Amino acid sequence: MNRIVDSHAHVFCGPDLPLSDKRLYTPEPCQAGRVEDFAAVLDAHGVTHALIVGAQPYHTDNRCLLRAIETGRGRFKGIALVDGDTPMRELETLKAAGIVGFRINVSWDGQRALNEPGSERLFAKARELGWFVQVHCEREEFAQVAPLLRARKTRVMIDHHGRPDAGFGVDQPGFQAILEFGRETDAVCKLSGPFRTSKAGAPYRDVDPFAEAIVDAFTLDRCVWGSDWPFVCVDQRIDYGPQFAALKRWLPDAKDREKVLWSTPSRLFGFA
Repeated sequence: MNRIVDSHAHVFCGPDLPLSDKRLYTPEPCQAGRVEDFAAVLDAHGVTHALIVGAQPYHTDNRCLLRAIETGRGRFKGIALVDGDTPMRELETLKAAGIVGFRINVSWDGQRALNEPGSERLFAKARELGWFVQVHCEREEFAQVAPLLRARKTRVMIDHHGRPDAGFGVDQPGFQAILEFGRETDAVCKLSGPFRTSKAGAPYRDVDPFAEAIVDAFTLDRCVWGSDWPFVCVDQRIDYGPQFAALKRWLPDAKDREKVLWSTPSRLFGFA
């Protein structure tokens, strides 16, 4: 396999681009990875491309994300953070720079991003642009927002297989809502960040049943893999290698892995 996409990571730009006063966390210095650090990690693991997600500490200031995409010269695409009233011309500029969607974080914001003034119009703009709405949620949260997401008719991409509680198994209602969404819509799901679901720790074998269920519901045509580098908001050591290695266990067939690591993300995100 010559080409691989890491479909979930964040980057930071250091002191020359200050964090927002509206940030919900401040990354530890060892977690505030620069794009140069990220590129070196990708090179070490033979990963050729990446989808970088705007980091919440910058709020809706996407300059760091755009710098990273420009630095990559085709290697990177992005998911931006935007407000409901962001003008279409600004969204079009973001698209031209390599942005393929925007993110909402239900875990931190509740349903605010789905109900704030301008939200419905923002989803409509995303449809016009051919963008994804990337949704971060955990446990039972997706079941609460699924009806509204269906009504908005904008293509959804779910972070970290919905971050179910590994202790409650695949039958828990929030995770079942994700599987139903995968079977009935054109949504995409990220097989990413198993360390955020696992209670057992590396090599994250307690996440295996969830990954298997996601692949079955979404199919390989709508599953992508991501590391969640540089592993922010954790209090234990996390390494890139075990995140990557879990996929080989979930998809032992090399052709299946090639689809999730390159064919599907390159088609969805527009990598050449």
